[in-house]
Amino acid sequence: MNDVKSTADADGPQPRPRRTRPSRRTAARAALLLTAGGLTAGMLAAQTVYAAPEKPRPAAEGTAGQQAAKKAAHEADASEDLNGDGYADLVSGAPGATVGGKSAAGYVVVTYGSADGLDASRKQLVSRATSGVPGSPAAKQQFGASFSKGDLDGDGYGDLVVGSEDPASGSVVLWGSADGLVGSTAVAKYGTTPQIGDFDGDGQADLALLGDPGPSGDDPVAQPAALWKGPLTRSGTPAGKLDFLAPAGQDGDQNTGTSISGPSSARAVGDVNGDGTQDLAFWSYEGDGVYRSDALLGGPDGFTVSRGPDRGGADMDLGDVDGDGHDDLVVSGGSDLYDEVVVVFGTEDGLSADRRQKFDQSIDGFPGEPPSDGEMLGSCVAVADVTGDGKAEVALGISWKDVGTKTDAGAIALLHGTESGVTGAGSQVLHQDTTGVPGVAEEGDEFGAGCVLADVDGDGHRDLQASSTEENEGSGAVWSLRGTDTGLTTDGATSFGPSDLGTPVTKARLGSLLR
Repeated sequence: MNDVKSTADADGPQPRPRRTRPSRRTAARAALLLTAGGLTAGMLAAQTVYAAPEKPRPAAEGTAGQQAAKKAAHEADASEDLNGDGYADLVSGAPGATVGGKSAAGYVVVTYGSADGLDASRKQLVSRATSGVPGSPAAKQQFGASFSKGDLDGDGYGDLVVGSEDPASGSVVLWGSADGLVGSTAVAKYGTTPQIGDFDGDGQADLALLGDPGPSGDDPVAQPAALWKGPLTRSGTPAGKLDFLAPAGQDGDQNTGTSISGPSSARAVGDVNGDGTQDLAFWSYEGDGVYRSDALLGGPDGFTVSRGPDRGGADMDLGDVDGDGHDDLVVSGGSDLYDEVVVVFGTEDGLSADRRQKFDQSIDGFPGEPPSDGEMLGSCVAVADVTGDGKAEVALGISWKDVGTKTDAGAIALLHGTESGVTGAGSQVLHQDTTGVPGVAEEGDEFGAGCVLADVDGDGHRDLQASSTEENEGSGAVWSLRGTDTGLTTDGATSFGPSDLGTPVTKARLGSLLR
């Protein structure tokens, strides 16, 4: 089957290299055949692997509060809805797939949401081999290693910008419409970890772009980075440009002098200081083995740095864990801390220097057997309000967790937010041997490699989409579990992989990134 999933380690340079098998708890742990129809100059051709999204269905009956939540879910978020039908759509990266005979050229696939959740028959596949998409597939390009959703042209439909592991290949903007993705625009030079958000507070989504990080080493320099102010035209012209991270004199109309040195990766978007302007969560390498996770606070004149923890992080996300109106930074891993998660709470001034929470699987109330070392708590991180209580839940992959005697079968946990931070009380740990979860846990699956919380059925609760990039010998797969007032339910859980989607299978690593 065709699987969609996301993993943090596909998102550009990482502080943690992918481990090699069969070594399991060793220093190694520390240390895509595609022919699909494509985009014409204006829209996706009829032969594209895609079915037109159905029209929105009426909301189910319920209390006034439930109906209001559903109404808000259907109306609010163009950043998650590519076809404007009121349901969040899932984008899954398959950067390992062979495309046009080029190994690891990569593709992305959109699975559209509906009142019944995700449907593998309603999907859209895009690669560099797709007609109308700029460029051509290249070996190890890994198109789909990074991407972000948001309404860049202000037409009410979410758009998708897709990056690659190879920064020189640039990015591609795919434009949303009532019929799904219908055209594309090339963004030269800036190919890694693009992010969409309203970073200057003018009500228009902007595009943050990163270029080539340059040679690695212990004396790094800041990589080129540009903020393209929205709205963008479909010819790729922004309302304005401004540089950040890059030395003065490089591309752009202005330079903010934002002080972050070394190769960087933009990982998440949120509002840390609660000012209504969105901020970026970043990790960067400062040299001499020092990684950092910081927030770049958005504003009308560019970004300012709000310092976070001294760790690069396997993954990170932003969300309001304690319900105080400020998004909090949740960072996993980094250095040798493969099983520890840090919450840095947001304040009106940015990330708190004093209020931080560290926890691992020994947190009170966390279910299951005592953990072993090196299970990789936080292989993926997703932060959003599942239960509707105004406080975000935290989903954490545990991709190297043993399930019974099955080494590295993997699992995923959901923990609740409270006024005092993350709690283990009432938390859930789920895997492929959990009753109701499709499939069977197998050695080396690494279930929990990628995750995102998105309301794909429009009921007002965020649902969990999780992936296993190593499922079926590396083809990858994606699971969807519905959110409820109390957490996640396995009732009606679904899964799909490349074979279900009719997309390239071999070593695709579908779900390396989920958004």
